[in-house]
Amino acid sequence: METFAWIVFFLVVSGVLVYRRSTMLVSSLVILALVILVSFVSHLGMVGTIVLWACYAVIFVPLSITPLRRQLLTRHILSNFRKVMPQMSETEQQALEAGTVGWTGELFSGAPDWQKLLKREGPTLSEEEHEFLDGPVEELCRQLNDWTISRSMLIPDEIWTFLKKHGFFGMIIPKRYGGKEFSAMGHSQVIAKVSGVCVAVATSIGVPNSLGPAELLLHYGTDEQREYYLPRLANGEEIPCFALTSPRAGSDAGSIEDNGVVCEAVFDGKKQLCLRLNWNKRYITLAPIATLIGLAFKMYDPDKLLGGDKDLGITCALVPANTKNVVTGRRHYPLDSAFPNGPTQGKDVIIPLDYIIGGVKMTGQGWRMLMECLAVGRSISLPSIISGGSKR
Repeated sequence: METFAWIVFFLVVSGVLVYRRSTMLVSSLVILALVILVSFVSHLGMVGTIVLWACYAVIFVPLSITPLRRQLLTRHILSNFRKVMPQMSETEQQALEAGTVGWTGELFSGAPDWQKLLKREGPTLSEEEHEFLDGPVEELCRQLNDWTISRSMLIPDEIWTFLKKHGFFGMIIPKRYGGKEFSAMGHSQVIAKVSGVCVAVATSIGVPNSLGPAELLLHYGTDEQREYYLPRLANGEEIPCFALTSPRAGSDAGSIEDNGVVCEAVFDGKKQLCLRLNWNKRYITLAPIATLIGLAFKMYDPDKLLGGDKDLGITCALVPANTKNVVTGRRHYPLDSAFPNGPTQGKDVIIPLDYIIGGVKMTGQGWRMLMECLAVGRSISLPSIISGGSKR
């Protein structure tokens, strides 16, 4: 009975050490203290005490000496682990390296520093953001009639005109390009307020201000692409959508079947290196009215015209919706909501390599682009729409 009690005590202490994530040195010293205590207090006898000390020496001495542990234990475990684990693909490696880690990393570690979170200053709205909320946003909310929009399944033309006129599509675009350069807080508050009146309109505002492609252009676009597209996106001259979701792969970028093949072709009367694109996308918000398509696809160079690998990886490009062989299909009605949503297809669509976001140097970097920029929609637009809509 005494032996059983000591075993339970050892297990409890070990559990506490594991829960507290104690270092190997601390754990070894604590267990050593217990072994000494048992040796003097218990009735194990000479043989039992020798066995206890032998077990401690065999287990904890090698674990406590780092070079010895690596040589006797870690090296063999790592070798066997590498044999059974599949090779990490380039796409998976990019996903691991994408983005940064903030306080949320501590949360998922299981040992968050709550004081660090509480000491962070909360975001505040600028005077310009306050004026926009009290002015154009308030006026927009007065004009919206959610019942009429939901019944007709159409957002009126005058609402689209109002959104373009007052820069609702350019909230994240810097002022030097004609945008408003709002903070994440300002962006969130605008969408939440509109969502409280009409979710369809809030969704239509959210898409250009998250995975635009304005967000991708700001981070990865060439100077020429930024100078040309960002002013047009800010004033609503271009209505963007981003085509990722496909019928068989869903929104899993790593499984998309849409492809672009490097080839020589004539574009705008000039023979040059181009991409021949084929895609089939569905459930793309704003696709029915979009003038500019941000497209995610897998890029291939079978003839090695670019001088590198044949499989170049996931790539993102900008395709004008009026490009030859681009088709906008019948509109979808997800959740029976009125925001524009539908399929887009392309069959042997020819575009120059300059249409790749960031140019040729960003070939194959599409996965990183998506992982780093999808966060804007996931963390700002969608939560704002949900929280605002729940207040109705």
